[in-house]
Amino acid sequence: MHNFVKKCATLVGMALVSIPLWANAASYKAEYSLSVVPGPTSGWALTAEYFTQLVKERSNGRINIKVYPAAQLMSGKQTSEFMLLRNGAIDFAMASTINWSPQIKELNLPALPFMIAHQPDRFKAMDAILAGKSGKVLIDAVEKKGVKFIGWAENGFRELTTSKGPIATPADLKGMKIRVVGSPIFIETFDALGANPVNMNWSEATTGFQQGLVDGQENPTNGINIGLKIWDYHKFTTDWHYIIDPLLLCANPKIWSGFSKEDQQLLIECGKDSEQYGKALSRMGMDDGKSLALLQKLNRVPAYTDPYAEMEAHGMTVTKLTPEQINAFYEVTAPVREKWTKIIGEDLVKAALEDMEKVAQ
Repeated sequence: MHNFVKKCATLVGMALVSIPLWANAASYKAEYSLSVVPGPTSGWALTAEYFTQLVKERSNGRINIKVYPAAQLMSGKQTSEFMLLRNGAIDFAMASTINWSPQIKELNLPALPFMIAHQPDRFKAMDAILAGKSGKVLIDAVEKKGVKFIGWAENGFRELTTSKGPIATPADLKGMKIRVVGSPIFIETFDALGANPVNMNWSEATTGFQQGLVDGQENPTNGINIGLKIWDYHKFTTDWHYIIDPLLLCANPKIWSGFSKEDQQLLIECGKDSEQYGKALSRMGMDDGKSLALLQKLNRVPAYTDPYAEMEAHGMTVTKLTPEQINAFYEVTAPVREKWTKIIGEDLVKAALEDMEKVAQ
């Protein structure tokens, strides 16, 4: 009898210990939404898909997140994404700093024209910002505006593609109609370069290319241009690295607070791993094989491994600017950097320059 009572007590204790986990899992949604602006073939969307796969596997199916690419959750208006996430219409987002910059001025930092391209190693410079004091300021700015930051990812340095070209100097851009996202710093940058910037949502961009409404656009090579088959519209590409497109993996605060502490940590760890995957997709073929090696290890190598050979094979002319040529663009856009440094915050820009200086040696 004593053993029977002891056994019952043990079983009851085990059940009580298990209740919090069951109760928490039962309160989870059957499916969470994750917003992505470009289409499913983009490196951006592939990174989001990788994140959701990791989460499902590591949570043993308790957390299911569905990616909605092509700006489906915001009716094509990409700059409305932040408000929709904050207000709870979207659960998660893998979002561009560009698209959230109208609501969070500090996120214009990576869009200061040619600031990072002017560094000896642009990839090390970008990583230094995200890992440094300036990156912490960016995270704090996002969370103060009302969403939960989980981790970074990367869309890549934005390169120029045109139907006219090649483009090697600021003078080559004079009068060209270039599609840009609806952020003032983009418009002012291309104004300074003598081009004619045209504000156009990404959902309308390919139609604009087909109809000849614009002469060019700027987007990451691996992340967007190759997946889009930009050669169907443009025959010239210029590697000028004028800005970069860091991605923010964030959640609605109410959704985030609904997860257990253990699952919050699981989501953060999945975010870190997807960041490495996304950066490898973005940088493959541009960093002496490091990114390709990681993709091979993950068994996730794209159909192409040399982005420049891929574009050339489809009839594109590739122009890679030298540091001296990039400097010419850097000098022409100096007034834009000066103006936006004051808007973004001089302390933040100074912190970013200091972060980059640490890895410039």
